[in-house]
Amino acid sequence: MTREEKSQVIEELTAQLADNANIYLADISGLNAVTTSDLRRACFKANIKLAIVKNTLLEKAMEASDREFGELPTVLKGNTSVMYSETGNAPAKVIKAFRKKSEKPLLKGAFIEEAVYIGDDQLDALVDIKSREELIGDIIGLLQSPAKNVISALQSSGGKLSGILKTLSQKEG
Repeated sequence: MTREEKSQVIEELTAQLADNANIYLADISGLNAVTTSDLRRACFKANIKLAIVKNTLLEKAMEASDREFGELPTVLKGNTSVMYSETGNAPAKVIKAFRKKSEKPLLKGAFIEEAVYIGDDQLDALVDIKSREELIGDIIGLLQSPAKNVISALQSSGGKLSGILKTLSQKEG
């Protein structure tokens, strides 16, 4: 690979790092062609982009990036594949599901919305991360609950002010 080709790859990797808020680094070495194909298919179905990269080029792209990757470059040893996803926990779920049949992929590290996770032992924590949409749904559910209580109190008391105050005071106690 010429110096110009390496520069081009580093530029492309830097752009990928800038465009994706959720980046996973995994080791898929040792997977045979069929298993690798199954992993690529699982990633495609989960809207995850999977790419195999050279560690030195990815490290240079991380250095050139505006983001702070913390200790993530320290895991760039051996075989490294990058998984890009719009949903923070999607690659972790794919890896965990895949590991029911195979020892790989191993999670090397992840960069999720500015947070850095290092090591395969972080897989369960990453699976449990909620997506932005799930968090918004939870917040809306929490906000609706008190509103429903007030509406039911208004309806059950016949709309009289004294009944409303009585119902609300019972809810507080």
